[in-house]
Amino acid sequence: MNALNNPKRILIRAVNWLGDAVMTTPAIEAVRETYPEAEITLLANTLVSQLFSPHNLIDKVITFDRNGRHKGVTGRLRLARELKLHHFDAAIILPNSFDSALVPWLARIPLRFGKNSDGRYLLLTDRYLPDEKPPLCHEVLYYLNLMGNFGIKSTQKPALHLFVTEDEIRAAGALLSQNKIVQEDFLLGINPGATFGSAKRWYPERFAAVAEKLAEKWRAKIIIFGSPGEAPLAAEIESLLEGNCLNMAGKTSIRELMALIKRCNFFITNDSGPMHMAAAFGVPLVAIFGPTDHGGTSPFTDNAAIVRKNVDCAPCKLRQCPTDHRCMTEVTADDVLNVALRLYQKSHSQRLKP
Repeated sequence: MNALNNPKRILIRAVNWLGDAVMTTPAIEAVRETYPEAEITLLANTLVSQLFSPHNLIDKVITFDRNGRHKGVTGRLRLARELKLHHFDAAIILPNSFDSALVPWLARIPLRFGKNSDGRYLLLTDRYLPDEKPPLCHEVLYYLNLMGNFGIKSTQKPALHLFVTEDEIRAAGALLSQNKIVQEDFLLGINPGATFGSAKRWYPERFAAVAEKLAEKWRAKIIIFGSPGEAPLAAEIESLLEGNCLNMAGKTSIRELMALIKRCNFFITNDSGPMHMAAAFGVPLVAIFGPTDHGGTSPFTDNAAIVRKNVDCAPCKLRQCPTDHRCMTEVTADDVLNVALRLYQKSHSQRLKP
């Protein structure tokens, strides 16, 4: 990539999941630092594009709709024609799929950088060729290594980056105020869902038990998050809490979700996109891990703690558990409660240091 002299326009093809997209932000920062004068455009799906609209590392966002105007072969050709109009000098392709490299190739972007995988060799001009069995590392470091292979490096300590506007922060505050939650209130965020599958979800009654005890101890107000599909989970927790919470599951856009999470003082969550959002905003959080690999996707922050059990079948990385879900059933409410109290004490002590 350094062979490219002063690129004017760079396209970054984003990954497709919210949590993964948050974990790519240090790599995007490396592109911005390496090419500070370039116009950086992100190509992202309809969900991830909201995460970066706006974002202080990105100049423009192009949204592709794989279920609408960009669906199928005809849609991909249409997207390639649209990209061609922007006259990009280079494309950085973060996902490993064939499709993600095909469109920049069809758009005739001169330089195309990505990992050599999924039969993409001829679609790329420069390829990342990791060791046959590369050492396991966090996803954040994987994307930074990908950039580094092309000479794109940052001098900053790796950190997640998300951005919300002042208007979005004010709107979140107004919404909370309408629900009798003021700025002085300690706000406890609860995120019981996980998009990938039911195996990643801890149990509603245990989330409720932890939330109730922490709210009593910290005199906190409780807010529940979730997608429209996770609304039943949130409703069950709301019922168990006898309505003593603000249930926002299925009621927010991605931008509103981000602003509300940023306002939280503490967060209890499954391994999920909102978990990574909370990490990016520096919110102290406890994450419950079961079937997924915490080594690769743990919250990338010093202000987090993980609760998990060393069972013989985890991490299986399956969407649904084929047996007894022991990786989650063995995590008790007291396990999470005790870890949360320790993390709170640690975070509180650090804030009091001169």
